[in-house]
Amino acid sequence: MTIRLGYQIPNFTYPGVPAEELFDTVVAQAREAEATGFDTVLVMDHFYQLPGIGAPENAMLEAYTTLGALATATSTVQLSTLVTGNTYRNPALLAKTVTTLDVVSHGRAVLGIGAGWYEREHHDLGYEFGTFGQRFERLEEALTIIAPMLRGEEGNLEGKWYTARGAMNNPRYRSAVPIMLGGSGEQKTFRLAARFADHMNIICDVDDLARKVSVLRERCEEIGRDPATLKTSYLVMGMVGETEQEAKELGETIPDDRRNRAFLGTPDQVAEQLNEKVLGAGVDGLTINLIRNGHRPGVVAQVGAALRPLVKA
Repeated sequence: MTIRLGYQIPNFTYPGVPAEELFDTVVAQAREAEATGFDTVLVMDHFYQLPGIGAPENAMLEAYTTLGALATATSTVQLSTLVTGNTYRNPALLAKTVTTLDVVSHGRAVLGIGAGWYEREHHDLGYEFGTFGQRFERLEEALTIIAPMLRGEEGNLEGKWYTARGAMNNPRYRSAVPIMLGGSGEQKTFRLAARFADHMNIICDVDDLARKVSVLRERCEEIGRDPATLKTSYLVMGMVGETEQEAKELGETIPDDRRNRAFLGTPDQVAEQLNEKVLGAGVDGLTINLIRNGHRPGVVAQVGAALRPLVKA
């Protein structure tokens, strides 16, 4: 399993689009991405909109309901979250959820998962947030339950945070549903990825990317895993305009803390930048979001046409 070219939909607030037409706009983006050669469509697993993208009260669809519906509206793209907040769901139930998505989509589900980080959501919805270390303890325990369940084996653990006693997971469409971790932590996330994951989506400033790729390979080698068996992709914030002027205007909306993760320009200009700075750093694939204009018909197709030649298998 790999993601060569992914399209992430993190924004559900579209100018002039009322709530009753919101999901139609999401479907249109997913179908446009599929038709243009994107191999994966991803949504965020959040309940509030994230700082830097919009206000907390802005529209945010629940991830797995959305992916289940997209499974019936698409036919070839893989479907995933970038990424599921482990703290929001019981691990055995999450294994069941993503396996059901795999059945519904005829084998197109990917479990994207991470430790969770958005404290306000936890506070407001009543989920325990805990410390940084506790969240990674929980993620490790969760993966210990989930990974075998995604292979059709029973989930068993008497852990500090979670318990599973012979948890079964039927029906299944494939022998295994792939696992993707998302993040950048060299000590915790990368070690868990080396142990459990089929794919690692690296989320970091682009200047740090080559070093992150190198460290991830080291984490694989430390446990005797061939680094080539853990595929990688990079999350790109795309400020892509049809003209340089439009791109410049979009660039003015980039949050300060994401400026080193955003790529600005026309589709061809952004493709050139990504080829040099991301693929040139040793990453296997690209996942891009177009938070300001991806909902506009034709934008996803233009971006896909520019990026697709970079990531041909």
